[in-house]
Amino acid sequence: MARAGPLSLIHAVRWPVLACYLGQLALIVALMMAPPLAVAFAYGEHATGLRYVGVLSLLVAIGWPLARRPAPDQIQNNEAMVIVVLAFLITPLLMSWPLTAAGLSPLDALFEAVSAITTTGLTTLDAVADKPRGFLFARAWLQWCGGLGIAVLAVALLARHGLASRKLVESSGAEVQVSTTRAHARRVLLVYVLLTLAGTLLIRLAGLAPFDAVTHALAAVSTGGFSTFDRSLGGDLPTLVPYAVLSVSLLGAVSLPLYYLALRGGAGVLGRDAELRALIGFCLAGTLLLAVWFWQAGWAPLHALRHAGLLAVSAQTTAGFSSLEVAALDDFPKGLLILMMAAGGSVGSTAGGVKLLRVLILLRLAQTLLRRAAAPEHAVVEARLGGRRLEEEDITRALLVIVLFAAVVLLSWLAFLAHGHAPLDALFEVVSATGTVGLSAGLAGAHLPDFLKLVLCLDMLAGRLEIVALLVALYPRTWIGKRQEA
Repeated sequence: MARAGPLSLIHAVRWPVLACYLGQLALIVALMMAPPLAVAFAYGEHATGLRYVGVLSLLVAIGWPLARRPAPDQIQNNEAMVIVVLAFLITPLLMSWPLTAAGLSPLDALFEAVSAITTTGLTTLDAVADKPRGFLFARAWLQWCGGLGIAVLAVALLARHGLASRKLVESSGAEVQVSTTRAHARRVLLVYVLLTLAGTLLIRLAGLAPFDAVTHALAAVSTGGFSTFDRSLGGDLPTLVPYAVLSVSLLGAVSLPLYYLALRGGAGVLGRDAELRALIGFCLAGTLLLAVWFWQAGWAPLHALRHAGLLAVSAQTTAGFSSLEVAALDDFPKGLLILMMAAGGSVGSTAGGVKLLRVLILLRLAQTLLRRAAAPEHAVVEARLGGRRLEEEDITRALLVIVLFAAVVLLSWLAFLAHGHAPLDALFEVVSATGTVGLSAGLAGAHLPDFLKLVLCLDMLAGRLEIVALLVALYPRTWIGKRQEA
C-alpha cells in the first residue's frame, strides 16, 4: 500500500463553509456601516449617506441567506484564516466607495480604507481638517472596528459553534485565555467598549470638542492614529490633549484579556505580566534616548522631554499620532523609532508590530543559548518566560512571525529603493505600514506612485493579519485540491 504523503493530507477550503461564515461576517460589516451612515445624514451629507445605504443593502441581501445556512461543527485552520483575510479585504473595498464622496480618487479612497481597517493611520491626504465630518468619523470608526478584529466581533455576536469560533478568533490574532471562545470574545468586546467610553471622557475633559473627542478616542484605543487635525497632535491644541490621547493609546496597547484577568485576580496580575512590564520599559527607554538626543541637538529640556515622551509612546504602541514633523528628524531618532515600531505592543491588544511577547521570546532564547554555552555538558538549561517553560512550538511560531515580518519589510523596502527613495526614509515608511503604526517620514502622500501605494496597502494588510494568514490565503493548495466532506 502506498504511503500517504504530506500533501495528500492537506484539504482545500470548502465553499459551503466559506459561504456560511462569510454570510455572518457580511451582516457584521453591515452593522459596521450603520454609525457612519447615521453620522453622514446627521451632518447633511446625503450623497455619502446614500452610498452607505447601497452598500449596507447589498451586504444584507447577500449575507442574510448565507448566514442562515447550517454552520459546520468543525472548521479547518485554512478556512478560518481565509475567512479572516477576506473580511479584511472585502471591508475596505466596500468602504472605499462612500469615501470617494469626499473627493478622493478610487485608489486613494482604498488606501484610506485599508489604513483604517488595519489600524495603521497612514494617509495620502495633505490635509484632513477640510474634509466632511462623515468622512472623518468613518475613518476613525473603521479603525475602532479593525482594532477589535472583525472576526472577534462576529464571534461575540453571531458565531454558533465553539470549535469553529475558536479558530476564527485565533486566526484574527487574538489570544484565547478564558473557558469558552464566545465568552472570551464578549469579554474582550466589553473591555474594548469601556476603554473607549473612558477614553472619550478623558479626551473631552482634556479640552477637545465632542466630535473630535469621540473620533480621537476611537482612533486612540484602537492604536490607529487618524486625527481630525492636519498636524495630528502637533497643532494649537489644549496642553493636555496629546497626553490624554496617547494615554488611551497606551491602554489599547495592553492585552485586552489582561484587564478582565486583573479584575478577577487583582492588580497583581498586571505587575506579573511580562509584556506589560516590557511595554512600559520600552516606552521609558525610548523617551530617555530621544530626549537626550533632542537635548544634544539644542532643544530646551522640557520641550525635548515632552516630544520625546509623546513620540516614544506613539511608536511603541503603534498608535501613529505625532506631535511634530517626523520627516524633519535626524537619522538616529528615525532609526530608534523603526525599532520601536517593529516591536509593537502586547499580544491580544490592538497594537501592531511583531508583538512584545515574540521579542521577549527571542531575547530569552538568545540568553538561554549563551547560558548553555557556559554550562556543564550535561546541564539542563531551559528557556523560561514569566515563570513558564517555553515550548518548542512557542519559539517556532515567534521566530516565524519575526522572520516573515522582516521578509515583507525587506521586499517592500527594495521596491521603494528601486523608485529612488532615500534608504532610511523608505525603511521607516515600510516598517510603519507593516507594523500598522502610521508615523510617516514624508513618503506617503498623493505624490506617491500608484504601485508604491499598493505596496503599502499590502504591507498594512500583511501586518494586521500577521502575514501567516495572508500566505495561507495565497497558497494554491488552499483553493485547489481534495476537500473534506462538509
